[in-house]
Amino acid sequence: MEPDWKAPLRILRAHSATFYLGSLLFPKEARKGAWAVYAACRLGDEAVDGEGGGPEALEAWWAGVERAYRGEPLSEWEKGLAWALERWDIPFEAFLHMREGFQTDLGPVRLKTEEELLRYCYQVAGTVGRMMAPIAGGGKEAETRAVKLGQAMQLTNILRDVGEDLRRDRVYLPLDLLRTHGVRVEDLRAGRISPGYRSLMAYLEGKARALYREGLSGLEHLRVGRAAIALAALQYQGILDKLRLQGYDNLHRRAHLKPWERLWLIPKALLAARAPAGELP
Repeated sequence: MEPDWKAPLRILRAHSATFYLGSLLFPKEARKGAWAVYAACRLGDEAVDGEGGGPEALEAWWAGVERAYRGEPLSEWEKGLAWALERWDIPFEAFLHMREGFQTDLGPVRLKTEEELLRYCYQVAGTVGRMMAPIAGGGKEAETRAVKLGQAMQLTNILRDVGEDLRRDRVYLPLDLLRTHGVRVEDLRAGRISPGYRSLMAYLEGKARALYREGLSGLEHLRVGRAAIALAALQYQGILDKLRLQGYDNLHRRAHLKPWERLWLIPKALLAARAPAGELP
């Protein structure tokens, strides 16, 4: 039975202009699969950060994921995910790892090393790449590159949201990198944008851009949705551009793209879908 696609679409439009715009460049059936995956992942995030979020809400979300994989869905988002699972081999392990990332977000967050940061970026976003790769018609090579792209996007989110996350007692900037650049958590709380802080942001921006290059090289391994994925990457890279232009001040404001700036990227994404591996026009 065809799910009610209005339900995941409402979730998509409410929470991610980036993903919604990109999804429109998928063929019709793959677009529905993308909606189903996004809705399932977003509701897991909402189980942590949304109204009434917490351990019980997260476990209720996880029970829904398990029902979808058993082919016994109840809610509309579970029916959408079950529909997608009938058509594509979306790895259950990816949801399992995502759950681990969401569990990290339940308590105060203090990541110690850059390795822990990249692991977290994999758990909450690289896993989405693993889920989307089969929908886009990619094999193992595409999945590996999709993980890198997801990590790049999550690292971009972290750089954009340092101030917002700090108010939730979450510090995703690794303590070893803070020490290396002479930055203390107390400096973040005081809103100090020091030369050391800017050097730390520039370092992590470079790390994100390297991950984008590696991730985008996987476009050639996809049968469908190349432009959709390129558009999402271009929008997130635009956030990095804005962050740099505002002097890496992410403690007092949030870098974002205006709607017209997103639309201007569509032709570039269509060109990127035909460009040599890893290149954006």
